[in-house]
Amino acid sequence: MSEEQQSGQVIPATMRAAVYRGVNDVRVETVPVPEIGPGEVLVKIHTCGICGTDLKKIHTGSHDAPRVFGHEMSGTIVSVGDGVNGFAVGDRVMAYHHIPCGECYYCRKQTFAQCEVYKKVGCTAGFAPSGGGFAEYIRVMDWIVKRGLVKIPDEIPFEQAAFLEPVNTCYKAVQLLGLQPDETVLVIGQGPIGILLAALSQRTGATVLTSDLYPERHAVAAKFGLKHPLDARGDVSAAAKVATEGRGADVVLLAVGGNALIKVAMDAVRPGGRVVLFAQTQHGEAPFDPAAVCVDEKTLMGSYSASVAIQDDVTKMVFAGYRSGFDLTNLISHRFSLEDAVAAIDLASHPQADSLKIVIQPSV
Repeated sequence: MSEEQQSGQVIPATMRAAVYRGVNDVRVETVPVPEIGPGEVLVKIHTCGICGTDLKKIHTGSHDAPRVFGHEMSGTIVSVGDGVNGFAVGDRVMAYHHIPCGECYYCRKQTFAQCEVYKKVGCTAGFAPSGGGFAEYIRVMDWIVKRGLVKIPDEIPFEQAAFLEPVNTCYKAVQLLGLQPDETVLVIGQGPIGILLAALSQRTGATVLTSDLYPERHAVAAKFGLKHPLDARGDVSAAAKVATEGRGADVVLLAVGGNALIKVAMDAVRPGGRVVLFAQTQHGEAPFDPAAVCVDEKTLMGSYSASVAIQDDVTKMVFAGYRSGFDLTNLISHRFSLEDAVAAIDLASHPQADSLKIVIQPSV
C-alpha cells in the first residue's frame, strides 16, 4: 500500500515487526504492510501490551512459525476498506482479536471462548493471524470491525485503552463469581492481571487479600486501594484463615500459572468456597485432593479469555475510570520501542521486582 489516504498520510509498503520464527526465537524484521479488503481497516499501532499467553506461545512452540503476536493493542485507523460503516481514517481505536459468531450453541450459552469463530483470530500483521500488535500496522478483519473495534475518546490515552482486552478477561472471571460484600477474596499473584482481578473484586464490596513475593508489586496494588497484602514467602493459606475467623477465603483467584499453587489455593479456600484458575492455559496434569471437591464441597472452576456480553460495560469502566481511581497506566512499568521488542519480551519472560506490564510502542 502506497496510496495517499484521506488523512494525507502515506502508508509505506513495508514495516517493522517482531516476528516469531520458532521456540524462543523472535526477530525484528522488515515485512510487508498487510493489505486490507472490503469491510476491513488498517490500524497503525501505538501501544501493545505483552501478555502471558504471548510468552507461552513463544517459549513452548505451540504455534507454527512465522507469526506476529501481540493482542493488547490500540492505535489509529489509517485506511478503511469498502463497506466499512461507523469508522474513518484518523479514528483512535482499540481492537479485540477474538469475537464470537453470536449464533452457535456456545454463544447461546454465553460460553463465547468455545465458539469456533471466536477461536479464529481476526487481527494480523501478516503471516497466520495471531494478533499482530508487535508490529507497526495491523489488518483488522471484517467481523472484528463490526463487533470488536472500539473508538477511543480523545481524552483517553492509548495506553489506558490498550487494557480493554485484559480488563474484560478479568471482569468476566469476577462476574462469574457473584461476589457478595460479606465475602473475602484471596488473589494469588500481583502481576498486572492479579492486580486487575483484585481491584475488580474489591469493587463488589468484598474484602480482598493479595499475595505476592515482591513488596514493590504490593505498593502498586495499593494505588488501586488494595490494603491487605500477604507475603507469598509465608504460609498464605494460614494467613487467609487468620483473616476469616479460621474458615479460609470464600474465593481464591489464581493469577499465577504454576500448577503447584492449585493446592495452595484449595487449602486457602473455605469449605463450600470457590477456586478460579485464571492463568492455567497450558495443558497438562495437576494433582488436587478430590475429597476437597466432594466432601468439603469446594468448587474448582476456570475462566478464560474475554466476553462480548460485557464489552460495553468494560469500555465504560476503563474510559470513565481513567480520571477516577482506575488509571491503568499505573500498571505499566516499562515501555519499549519496536526495535527493542526482543529485550521487552525477555524482561516480560523474567519478571523482576520492579516489572509489571511491559508494553511495546511502535509509533512512539
